[in-house]
Amino acid sequence: MAVALDLHSYQEPILFLATAGIVVPLFHRLRISPVLGFLGAGALLGPYGLGRLVPSYPWINWLTLSNQEETSHLAEFGVVFLLFTIGIELSWQRLRTLRRLVFGFGSLQVALCALALGLLVFKAVGTVTAAAIVGLALALSSTAIVIPVMAEQKRLNKAVGRASFSALLFQDLAVAPILFTIAVLDTGQPEVTMSSFAGALLQAALALAVLVGLGRLVLRPFFQLVSATKSPELFMAASLLVVLVTSLIAAVSGLSMALGAFIAGVLLSETEYRRAVDATIQPFKGLLLGVFFVSVGMRLDLSRFLEAPFLILAVASLLIVIKGVIIFALARPFGLNAAESAEMGLFLGPGGEFGLVIVGSAMAAGILPIDVGQSLLLVTTLTMVAIPILARAGKPLSRRLERKRALDPETATPPPADEVGRVIVAGYGRVGQLVADMLERHKVPYLAIDIDPARVAAQRKAGKQVYFGDGSYPEFLRACGIDRAPALVVTLDTPTAIEGVVTAARGERSDITIVARARDARHATQLYELGVDDAVPETIEASLQLSEAVLADIGVPMGLVIASIHERRDEFRAILRKSNPKRDPARAEFRARRTVGK
Repeated sequence: MAVALDLHSYQEPILFLATAGIVVPLFHRLRISPVLGFLGAGALLGPYGLGRLVPSYPWINWLTLSNQEETSHLAEFGVVFLLFTIGIELSWQRLRTLRRLVFGFGSLQVALCALALGLLVFKAVGTVTAAAIVGLALALSSTAIVIPVMAEQKRLNKAVGRASFSALLFQDLAVAPILFTIAVLDTGQPEVTMSSFAGALLQAALALAVLVGLGRLVLRPFFQLVSATKSPELFMAASLLVVLVTSLIAAVSGLSMALGAFIAGVLLSETEYRRAVDATIQPFKGLLLGVFFVSVGMRLDLSRFLEAPFLILAVASLLIVIKGVIIFALARPFGLNAAESAEMGLFLGPGGEFGLVIVGSAMAAGILPIDVGQSLLLVTTLTMVAIPILARAGKPLSRRLERKRALDPETATPPPADEVGRVIVAGYGRVGQLVADMLERHKVPYLAIDIDPARVAAQRKAGKQVYFGDGSYPEFLRACGIDRAPALVVTLDTPTAIEGVVTAARGERSDITIVARARDARHATQLYELGVDDAVPETIEASLQLSEAVLADIGVPMGLVIASIHERRDEFRAILRKSNPKRDPARAEFRARRTVGK
């Protein structure tokens, strides 16, 4: 007997996947941030959009996202995965470099914005306590929207990106104490006292110490054990396990889940598995962030907005202006020029997701009147929706940035190694190590990848820039910086593995120089058809080297020997390339000009 199928339980996942399948390609084609698409979809499909028509037209229920609370719980993991991937891109050294921005600029921004906004809303809320809570809530910005938008504009590695991230990191750290304070002031929970408040802070500090200590001891051996199985599924499960466990430990200790995941990411950034984990997590982060943006859009109550549109727009604009002016004034002493300071004000001026959480908690605790709280939720959501638009407005400012400027050390630090274009060496066996050695001798920065965890661990101990991962996965190549790599050298010893890396790399970038190892002439021909710039057949090169040695040993002048060997090599290369009619003529012309230039 067939089991009855409840289609409603699949309704929201199917709706979201359909939304992602439509929004991302459409907005990508229109060159508009997909964030706006997800926000608009949430408003349209949410309880305040099509959901209002369900009583009159019940069939519309199949096209609505009605379970806002459940969606919000899932959406929280979008922020968790975002902070985890941000942590992977950082390191303890970079965090130490940014400490003045995090605790100096970040703390001043939160304090001054909270003071100004608290004074502004004092008459509306009626009490000093409520005004302070609202001021702190509105002082926070949206990590989940600002970071992806900055990454899309390639602004994260600029001075404005580093300063903005530092402020956002301090804001995330400040969320837990603010929520603790609301719990203390909640008259419905008399058991919460100042002593329990202090105990909770101590518990949170201990949890941070445990996360850092255990992470340093456990993460590398754990991933060595998992990667030795050579199972992509198990590696994915291990990556997800680390994110979920660390975030839940932080949540149980009173911290935000996102902060726990961020710490795990920073710990993994010091290991050889950081790029493989980053590539594994990216699809989950993208989907869950989409859920988060949809959940934000679901909060938009357009009927409340239509009741007083000019007032709400005025309050939202005033919030952005006040925060933007304060951030602009604070950024100048910390080394940013006028254009960068204004751009950062546009990014951080709107409200954020944690502000929504704090306002909701204050309403539940009886600190904030419900009507005022609902209006503040609407205002905050509207400002969050405006972030991608404000970011586009800030682009002209970024074009006028000075090329040479005297900045504070925290923002003037040279680009970290990951931001430098490196030659990628796929395969770090004997051939790959010789290639890397020649690159080092010529002072060419490189990054090597290999699928053998034991080899990677040994080379890491020797101080080499080697990372664990499979180069045939486009996501992993992106994590290795293929978008800025000048060349890719494939030294793997298996033809199928070589072809997989070449295909993935050429799919990511049509202009990157690819030099690949080939088994023989036939394999080299296949690689040229796949789009390599140079294929080096082992059999032909061995023959040429043997010929060079014997000719030199029997007394033929070395100059003539070298010239003839080069001539014969060019003949072989020309023969192999004849079978590649798909060769990109533009790239061939570029290579020809480069050769003439040399």
